[in-house]
Amino acid sequence: MKRWFVVVILFVYSNVARTVMAQTVTLDYYYNRETRVDKAGQPMRFHYLWTDTTNTGFSKWGAIFTSKGATLGALEEAPTLSNLRSTAVYIIVDPDNKKENPAPNYISDTDADNISQWVKAGGKLVLMANDSANVELPKFNILAHKFGLHFNNDVQNHVVDDTHFDDGTVFISNNPVFKTAKKAFMKDVCSIALTGNAKPVLKADNGATIAAIVRYGRGLVFAVGDPWLYNEYVNGRLPAGFDNDKAAADLTTYILSHKQTNKPVLTKPQKTMIKKSQKSR
Repeated sequence: MKRWFVVVILFVYSNVARTVMAQTVTLDYYYNRETRVDKAGQPMRFHYLWTDTTNTGFSKWGAIFTSKGATLGALEEAPTLSNLRSTAVYIIVDPDNKKENPAPNYISDTDADNISQWVKAGGKLVLMANDSANVELPKFNILAHKFGLHFNNDVQNHVVDDTHFDDGTVFISNNPVFKTAKKAFMKDVCSIALTGNAKPVLKADNGATIAAIVRYGRGLVFAVGDPWLYNEYVNGRLPAGFDNDKAAADLTTYILSHKQTNKPVLTKPQKTMIKKSQKSR
């Protein structure tokens, strides 16, 4: 009887582990829900969608994920432990302010708790902010603070127009995340204040952190002050010499290769029973 109980426990936990290990990359469509009017005069979703192949979309980054074996998904509602369960990577980009959406969905304390618990258990979270004129930062920081991050109300790497691309240059070398990219373009990005285990990954010329990583529990958080990997700037119209396409591939590889060590938390009696079962084989 005890042996069957052990088998059931192992079966349940192995299935949970396989579910968590699945490389499903889920893009948030709840906090970012921008719309515009189409040719027929009807509202349509746009901005940072997997399916958007124009400059405003994430189709190029999505293609990089799928080329590495991942499956793309989207979450149209507030995150919970239940609806994040099958997700390996959760990406939140540019949460709406009232300028972008008259009725924005703000990140709540409950949402932040759910997401942080999911990360702690092994989830991989990507947070992409923006300059404060184009993103809702106070509520976004409720979530960021869980990981020792704070998106600042400032603008780094301001680029006036297309004749000043070099003002958005970020040079990269000996980087733990970006192994092949050497020169990235990031314009009008907010800086990030770090505490605790948070570590800088990319910095502006003045030393301000503009991208960071945090190992939180068994999971990982990558934060950046801009949605910089949308189609327009994955070398969509960048001058030669910028490596945003390589940066997108580097970040994708880093995120997907981070091992999720979601080990089941067993009680002492359960551990004892499993050891006895293994000895009797």
